[in-house]
Amino acid sequence: MDRLFEKPMKRRHFLSASALAGTASLLLPSRARAQGSVPSELRVAVIGLNGRGGNHVEEMLKAKGARLVALCDCDSAVLAKAKDKVEKAGGKVATFTDFRKLLESRDIDAVTIATPNHTHCLIATTAAAHGKHVYVEKPVSHNVWEGRILAEAQKKHGVIIQHGFQRRSETAWIEAFDWLAEGHLGKLKLARGLCYKPRPSIGKVAGPQQPPSSVDYDLWCGPRETAPVLREKFHYDWHWQFPYGNGDLGNQGPHQLDVCRWALGDPMELPPTVISCGDRFAHKDDGQWANTQIVFLGYDPVPILFEVRGLPSKNLDYKSGMDRYHGQDIGNVLEYEGGVLTGGHSADCKAYDKDGKEVKAFKGGKSHFQTWIDSVHSGKQPARCGAENGHVSSALAHIGNISWRLGEVKPVSAIREAFSNDAAAEAVDRMQTHLEANGLDVKSRGFTVGPKLAIEKGKEAFTGTNAEKANAMLKDPYRKGYEVTA
Repeated sequence: MDRLFEKPMKRRHFLSASALAGTASLLLPSRARAQGSVPSELRVAVIGLNGRGGNHVEEMLKAKGARLVALCDCDSAVLAKAKDKVEKAGGKVATFTDFRKLLESRDIDAVTIATPNHTHCLIATTAAAHGKHVYVEKPVSHNVWEGRILAEAQKKHGVIIQHGFQRRSETAWIEAFDWLAEGHLGKLKLARGLCYKPRPSIGKVAGPQQPPSSVDYDLWCGPRETAPVLREKFHYDWHWQFPYGNGDLGNQGPHQLDVCRWALGDPMELPPTVISCGDRFAHKDDGQWANTQIVFLGYDPVPILFEVRGLPSKNLDYKSGMDRYHGQDIGNVLEYEGGVLTGGHSADCKAYDKDGKEVKAFKGGKSHFQTWIDSVHSGKQPARCGAENGHVSSALAHIGNISWRLGEVKPVSAIREAFSNDAAAEAVDRMQTHLEANGLDVKSRGFTVGPKLAIEKGKEAFTGTNAEKANAMLKDPYRKGYEVTA
């Protein structure tokens, strides 16, 4: 059920640090410089130190079989703060502002990446080409094409590349899916994912802003053009802008979409169809991505239904809390013939029968970082933790966003008809009720519904109506010197 088999990895653990001629190319051919076993202590660098990157630092400081030796961030102020934290904990690290210089170092064996989404794949594939093992945060890509390139890079360079979906290391979820595979609740009927996460307005600036003086903005933009900054909060709020983030569907969403795929048996292909609706409601700000959204992924015979809600339960008052569905706000509700499995963004989940009586509880976890380190030392990796698995789960968010971005504003009645699946149509009704509870007149206004897109079997490309427009969104443009290749 969880594709737990071990996959042997080639041991090209140390590749030469090929000189990078300025920024002309990030992926120059590498020469194998040494063969053999992994050091008893894996020398690890953390790239991207704000937000989630701070957790990476903490995990590396306590990891077994690894030693934190370097830090990298293109914001010198963030870098200095992280270095100070490590030194106060008794560590000693080298520092870099340019990830390319870090990846040239022969004194680093592996990297963890917690930079903004638009540079995840760029840094990960560059690291792999330099023979370094990689842990890369979700989503592993900014678009579908990048994720495929990342999977190819793992195969090409023979390194361990692990995604950042922590549930895959938590014994609670592994045990739950093993138990369900024995047939205790019957067949799976529907996999639900929920992201009911408070997202207040990010504000609206009157004009272009200057990036912080401590930031190397060219490096921060990486593959994107060095466009004017149009947001008040430079760090983090890039999540809600098209060039850099992927909205909450592609931020929190991949975690729960990954659990949905796991429940389905980890299909390695995209679903035959996808459709999405929603909008950025209430907040007239610099955010571009939807803050309220439904995505239906037409896997057959068991589909995935995902909901994003960034507004509070009522009156646009975040003190009122967030809605819940079957007790979950950020989590999963997996519906089986004989009951449900529910769980949040944590190392526990519970099974209930049709009457809502708890049948079995699952608890326990393991550091996902430790799973990665152990895989590097053994030279084997659980397939559920590899780059390709992370790619497909991330891609589910990307194709949902593509449908939404191609959409048009339509009346609620037309939107409900577009979601022919009963559970999806019911979700549209609940979304309407939720929006009205926040004082939004969606009956008069309507909201955006995307086209139902068909995906060519065995390929990561759209076919049929709207395919040309949709396929153009599978890949981003890349600035010279920051191209992504395997």
